[in-house]
Amino acid sequence: MSKSVKMPREKGGLTFPQDALPQPAELVDVAPGIKWARMPLPFALDHINLWLLEDEDGWTVVDTGVSADDVKALWRQIFADELDGKPVTGLIVTHLHPDHVGLAGWFTRKWNITLQMSRTDFLQCRNLVLDTGRDAPKEALDFYRAAGFSQRGIDSYAKRFGNFGERVSRLPDVFARLKEGDELKIGKRTWRVVIGSGHAPEHVCLYSEADKILISGDQVLPRISSIVSVHPTEAFENPLEEWIASCKRIRDELPEDTLVLPAHNEPFYGLHTRMTQLIDEHEENLVKLHEMLDEPRRSIDVFPALFKRKITSDVFFMATGESLAHLRCLIGRGLATVERDENGVDWYRQS
Repeated sequence: MSKSVKMPREKGGLTFPQDALPQPAELVDVAPGIKWARMPLPFALDHINLWLLEDEDGWTVVDTGVSADDVKALWRQIFADELDGKPVTGLIVTHLHPDHVGLAGWFTRKWNITLQMSRTDFLQCRNLVLDTGRDAPKEALDFYRAAGFSQRGIDSYAKRFGNFGERVSRLPDVFARLKEGDELKIGKRTWRVVIGSGHAPEHVCLYSEADKILISGDQVLPRISSIVSVHPTEAFENPLEEWIASCKRIRDELPEDTLVLPAHNEPFYGLHTRMTQLIDEHEENLVKLHEMLDEPRRSIDVFPALFKRKITSDVFFMATGESLAHLRCLIGRGLATVERDENGVDWYRQS
């Protein structure tokens, strides 16, 4: 049974039109023909929002949750009780992270449907899944040594290497590519594909121009900032500059009064306001980071410029990836340089 919509709430310049969260295995109506599901995650961020779009003869699901028995059980309840007797006829995944793509293979096999996803994220996801059971490559160990990790930290990384695939069901061998500007007719709406970058290589968002609705995945979140990291496989990239550029482009292309359906937290209005907040937050952090580089620093030394809380062991790898993304951004702007010492450790300083 779907829950009713309640009165709007406002916070931080954003308006949240619903305060009733979906309960396990229940759906909430957010607009005609769009339902909201919420699945548990085994992380500090303990939930993901998933969207179901009604078509004439079935439902298209946007994102899936992680591959886990409890999530499958919740989906089975939804299939039985919440879809008005209609099948799942389509699947769209916004990007490669396990909370979004985890059950994609399970869905395609269960419903005999085709996964729709961007090419880069599909192929990158397959590559990462193939790391399951492999030993960490030397290049990855050198990457974290360069970041300033102790041998104990490098050993810890080696033990966790390849765990990406643990929460991803076997991917299908065939997919349908989504790219910038593609139009998808689902029910009475036409959705235009809007591609973001930085948080993921080729992140798919869906925009309904007629109704001013954006399914944003992790590209736009109302209460938290998406993780933007440098990883060993792409050690020389500049994802933060890509992410900032994506945010500016989406802000410029879409209207402020768009209803944003994010992957985490609640649906909201105030797209321009939130995009500006996210951009400004990173730009301010870049200024603080640049000031901190008045003396040579390793990537693990600059956490205080970027994070308000102490970085503990459970988020140390994530924080390192984000600090590297900011450092690479400064280098890309000509504001910092890096030199590797005789121990293989990188030291960053102002240009």
